Amino acid sequence: MKNLKMKLLATAIALIGWFSVAIAQDNPAQTLITNVNIFDGVNEKMIENANVLIEGNLIKTISTSSIKAKGATVIDGGGRTLMPGLIDSHVHLGFATLPAVDFLTGDPNYNAIKSTKDAEAMLMRGITAVRDMGGNVFGLKRAIDEGLLAGPRIYPSGGPLSQTAGHFDFRFPNEKHPRFGGDITPLYEQGMGYLVDGVPEVLAATRDNLSNGASQIKLMTGGGYASPADPLLGNQFTFEEIKAAVDAAADWQTYVTIHAYHPSSINRAIDAGVKDVGHGQLLDEATLRRMAKEGVFLSTQPFTVCSEPQLSDFSNAKLAEVCKGTAFVYKTAKTIPELKLTYGTDMFNLPEDVFAEQVQQMERLLQWYEPVEILKMATGNAGDLLAMSGLRNPYQEGTLGTVVEGGYADLLLVDGNPLDDLGAVTDANNLKIIMKDGVIYKNSINK
Repeated sequence: MKNLKMKLLATAIALIGWFSVAIAQDNPAQTLITNVNIFDGVNEKMIENANVLIEGNLIKTISTSSIKAKGATVIDGGGRTLMPGLIDSHVHLGFATLPAVDFLTGDPNYNAIKSTKDAEAMLMRGITAVRDMGGNVFGLKRAIDEGLLAGPRIYPSGGPLSQTAGHFDFRFPNEKHPRFGGDITPLYEQGMGYLVDGVPEVLAATRDNLSNGASQIKLMTGGGYASPADPLLGNQFTFEEIKAAVDAAADWQTYVTIHAYHPSSINRAIDAGVKDVGHGQLLDEATLRRMAKEGVFLSTQPFTVCSEPQLSDFSNAKLAEVCKGTAFVYKTAKTIPELKLTYGTDMFNLPEDVFAEQVQQMERLLQWYEPVEILKMATGNAGDLLAMSGLRNPYQEGTLGTVVEGGYADLLLVDGNPLDDLGAVTDANNLKIIMKDGVIYKNSINK
């Protein structure tokens, strides 16, 4: 009898626990943010004197009237600006502040730990989502999604695909190609990139990336300034190779993005079906207009500092050439309103103090764009880009980059009006609340 009572008691406790979890799931926690002006990531005019109700990780209600939410945690916005969390469309979390020697030959355990610190630093700058444009960050993404550590949402490309002697061929001069008697170097062995030639190898690498969890595929289709051998203006991958990757990605309902700077390589990629250009600083007007007409995103970066400390003289000479085109591309793109631009930084192998300028780099765009135009690149436009990953989108419950009902509660509450003064966002001290997925990671309203 005693054993029966104990079993009944244990069953009752288990049922109570189950019902408690069920009730919590049916009634997620609510946060009510009152008295704010809203930049929604799309429109250039604020929604003034508004209130926002967040339920769980989603925005439930936006209203200029009062919202009744019994039991909700209430935050008085004090007339501040509520806006979407920032999105950086070009990051390398696997080696953002990793010295080049560790990137190429280092201990993968140390490298992974280093990336966790960089991920948290990004989030605390107000960057709530990123598109990782090359590297093995699948484990990092999983750890962030599971709440094991703080960081932005990650849309991973996985290891970028490079042809032999292409932009991601970082073998040392004394390292033979694996096909010609050499060993697989740590970079490729650890899934940081793929060295592939020919349609079958491109298909295999694309499919391997997708099976690992890539939300989009990254191809190196033109020369680069950081790579040790290739000419800056060279074309990489044939039309057939690029189309193979595009077709394989499309079979998984997603898209291909590319590393390329100049019209020849970019037009070849667009011919093959590529939907996003990851650089493009050396583009001409005709290609920019073609991109606008065909719905191809320009995910470029404000390269105005034409020398980087981690690069060789050879690489910095190529970077200087890329820099020359930056002003033309931004000025021309502004005359093509149909062309969608996103904000990205492409920071890698940098000291932490330089990496800390990730958001401040938006200020480089002020010579061509108004603050609201810049912020749209880093919010609404970037959210549309991320959504192109279709069925490979790892975050399908809500939308990103906007403050809308049904969207994810990835939000910033900032002092001042960022549509008039970009410093309201680029100065981290102005970020009073940083929220991602309905969770507050910073709240300094009363400080």
